[in-house]
Amino acid sequence: MASYRKFAYVYDELMEDMPYPDWIRFARTAWERLGMPRTVVELGCGTGSITIPLVNSGFEVTGIDLSADMLAVARRKMEGTSQGVRLFREGSVRWVQQDMRDWEAPEPVDSVISFCDCLNYLLEEDDIIRTFQRTYQGLKPGGTFLFDVHHPNTLKRYDEEQPFIYDERSVSYIWTCERDAARDEIQHYLSIFAREESSGPDMYRRFEETHIQRAYDPAWMKSELLRCGFREVTIYADFEWVEAVDDAARLFYVAVK
Repeated sequence: MASYRKFAYVYDELMEDMPYPDWIRFARTAWERLGMPRTVVELGCGTGSITIPLVNSGFEVTGIDLSADMLAVARRKMEGTSQGVRLFREGSVRWVQQDMRDWEAPEPVDSVISFCDCLNYLLEEDDIIRTFQRTYQGLKPGGTFLFDVHHPNTLKRYDEEQPFIYDERSVSYIWTCERDAARDEIQHYLSIFAREESSGPDMYRRFEETHIQRAYDPAWMKSELLRCGFREVTIYADFEWVEAVDDAARLFYVAVK
């Protein structure tokens, strides 16, 4: 699994175009259909770009991530406003450094979410199964598990369309990929150049990141969720409540305990 370090401090700038409102909208729609939660756990919460809006909307959220650096950025963002300080003091948000394969909360929660393809960072089938089992145990009866993953064809498209280049004044990157078709696995190699104001207007710090993701057969994922005890599992495509087909980029799973 990836544990973001230096990348955490440029993550928000690089990901500013990510559709966070669409993930939140998908979750809210699911909850309106299946039961509005009070307590939510977010697995792979990163810098809190989904956690914080949910907390601000009145949910009690525990943000769980493997990276201490990502959580540090999330705390800083949350506590950067008077409302964030108040909500933190009231216990509406908790930041916890844990592995999603073994996560735990003080008591079962109403819903667990994991968006932005976090589960693709689990590289073995046993890792997926452990996360499903732990999530089932951590949910109240009737609770929901909502997550998205890359469709296997998305990793193929990444490999075909590389390299990717991002070039802005404050941060740039060169991103290449190497795909293992037999495992439906891809390695992302990023060379990142982050501007350092303290060293002068044209000074950049270079660092390297390698991230590995694996895609899984949707039928297998669904069968393992049912095997863990979830009584209802549906798969949707690309933020919409439509049946997932092979041209989907993201698969959205909705599982009910």
